[in-house]
Amino acid sequence: MKIEICTEVRNLDELVIVPFFENENGISFPDGYDFPNVSKTLFSGKKDTLFILKGIDIKITFLYVGLGKETDYRTIKTALRRLTAKQEELFNDKVSIVLSEDISLDLMEAAVSGLYLGTYRLGHFKKSEKPEKDWKKLEIKIFTQMENAEITAQKALKIAEAQYQALLMVDLPPNKATPEFLANWAIEAGKSYGFKVTVLDRKAAERENLDAFLAVSQGSHREPRFIIAEYNPPNATKHIGLVGKGVTFDTGGLNIKTAGMVHMKCDMGGAAAVLATMQLVADLKFPIKVTAIVPCVENSVDNKAFLPSEVIGSYSGKTIEIIDTDAEGRLIVADGLSYLIRNFAPDLVIDLATLTGSSVGTFGYECAALFSNDPILSQNLQNSGEQIGERVWPLPLWEIYKQEIESDIADVKNYHGKPFAGAIAAAKFLEFFTDEHPSWAHLDIAGTAFGDSEFGKSKHATGFGVHLLLKLMEKY
Repeated sequence: MKIEICTEVRNLDELVIVPFFENENGISFPDGYDFPNVSKTLFSGKKDTLFILKGIDIKITFLYVGLGKETDYRTIKTALRRLTAKQEELFNDKVSIVLSEDISLDLMEAAVSGLYLGTYRLGHFKKSEKPEKDWKKLEIKIFTQMENAEITAQKALKIAEAQYQALLMVDLPPNKATPEFLANWAIEAGKSYGFKVTVLDRKAAERENLDAFLAVSQGSHREPRFIIAEYNPPNATKHIGLVGKGVTFDTGGLNIKTAGMVHMKCDMGGAAAVLATMQLVADLKFPIKVTAIVPCVENSVDNKAFLPSEVIGSYSGKTIEIIDTDAEGRLIVADGLSYLIRNFAPDLVIDLATLTGSSVGTFGYECAALFSNDPILSQNLQNSGEQIGERVWPLPLWEIYKQEIESDIADVKNYHGKPFAGAIAAAKFLEFFTDEHPSWAHLDIAGTAFGDSEFGKSKHATGFGVHLLLKLMEKY
C-alpha cells in the first residue's frame, strides 16, 4: 500500500472516498470540490452510515462515509477499516481520499491505519478458486491541505503494519504459532527492522535458572523459547522495558480447563503485542531504548507436567507454591520481569498479559485492567489509551491484598483459590517479582486482546496494546 499526499484537486481516481461529519442540513463538500450532492434524507453523515454513488455515464464511484456529529480515533479507524474489509469489490489499484478541514492529523492517521487493517483476512488456510486481492499494489492519493500530512500518513502505515502482524500471530492456530514460530518471527523482524534478538532454548534457560518459566513448559513436547529483544538507537535518553506473556496454547495443565479451551490460542496476546511493538519502534526509528522479554511456552498435559502442590523455583531465587496449574501465565511473566529488571535495569517496566478472567468480569471486552505503583505512569497509560480507543483503567495494589498470595510452605503461592479479586491477586503476585522497581505497570488484557467484532464470524485478535505502547512512548 502506497500513499501520496496531494494539495491540489487533480486526477481523481475511479474510487473517491469522502468522510463526512453529520450535518442535519445535508453534507457540505470541501472547498474546491464539485462532487455529486445527495439528499439529506438519504445521507447526512450519521455515524456508521455509508452512501455509494455512481452514475451511468460517470466513471468515478463516490463512497461517502458518515462519522457522526463528533468522532474519535477509534470511530474513524473502524469506519475506514470497514471499507477495505467489506467493500473489496469497489477497490481497484488506485483510490482517492478527500479530507475536509475538519479532519485533524490524528484522524487522518486513524483513517489510513483503518484502511490498511481492513485488508486483513482470517481465512489463512482457506482454499478459494478466486485469487486473493493483492493489497500491496493499492495506491492511495490523499487530498488535504494539512501540514505534515505525508509524515503522518507514513507513520499510520507503519502502525497498521505492526498491528497486522499482531493480529496474524494471535489468530494463527497453536500448531503453527508455537514458541519456536514466535522466536523465529522475532529473529527475522530483528534482521529486517534493526533490533537485536537473543533466544534461549530449554538448555540455555536451565543455565539461567529460569525455573518458573521451565516448569510451565515441561508438560509439552513443543520446546519453550525465551526471547530477548533489544532496540538501542544511538540518540536514546530513556529506556523502557516490556514483558509479554507468550503461552501459545493453554490447556490449564493438570487443572485442565472445562470450558472455553478452543479460544486458548489467544493466550499469547501479550507476546504478540510486545513483539509487534518492537517492530514498530524500530521501523519508526523511535529515539527511546526498548528492551523486551517474551517468554513463550505451551501449557499442556503429559506425565512430565508440573503438579498442583509442587514448590518450584524462579529466576529471582524465590520459591513458588503451585496451587493451580492454570495460573501459569503469571509464572512465566514473573521470570520475565525478574530477568528484565536484574539484567537491563530499564527506567520503567510494563508487562502485558492475557492473565485473568477476573479482569473480563470487571471490565468486559472494552477495557484492560491496569495496575501500577507509579501514579504518573498509570495516568499516562490511561490518557494514551483514551486518545486511540485502547482503554485501560486502574485497580488497586493495596498491601492488604498481599495476604492472598502468602504461602505456608514457600515464599509465595501462584493462586489464592477464591472467586473474587482474581486480577488483583495475580497483579500482587507479579509485583512480588519486580524487585521493588519504582515504575512498573501491569496490563491484564484478557478481555481486550481477543474477541468478537464485525470483522469475523468467530472470536479473533484485536491487536490491542501495540499502538497504546507507542502512544505512551510518545509522551515519555
